[in-house]
Amino acid sequence: MVLSQIVSRAAFTPEKMGKVSLAKGDHLFAGLNCFLPGQEHKAHTHADQDKIYVVLEGAGEAMVSGTTYAVSAGDLVFAPAGSSHSLRNTGASNLAVLVILAPPPSK
Repeated sequence: MVLSQIVSRAAFTPEKMGKVSLAKGDHLFAGLNCFLPGQEHKAHTHADQDKIYVVLEGAGEAMVSGTTYAVSAGDLVFAPAGSSHSLRNTGASNLAVLVILAPPPSK
């Protein structure tokens, strides 16, 4: 799948951040988190999952273990297992983020 195909699958909803599943195997999960301006994924942890965010389009703020980073297209953020992390769209346009989890979610 090429980048333009991934971004075209983004699903934005006014109620809350959209989530799109892209691929799931026994050891890895890939999906999209889709944020309209002002939307966020509140701080949370995954006790035994590492997470990578890759910003595909838009701009926002990522927080990992209490440190906040300004992010935009092309940026990668790593949240190791057990770390508190969040993501928020601080821009005026949509924010689409590729999310990779290992191991994959059980749900």
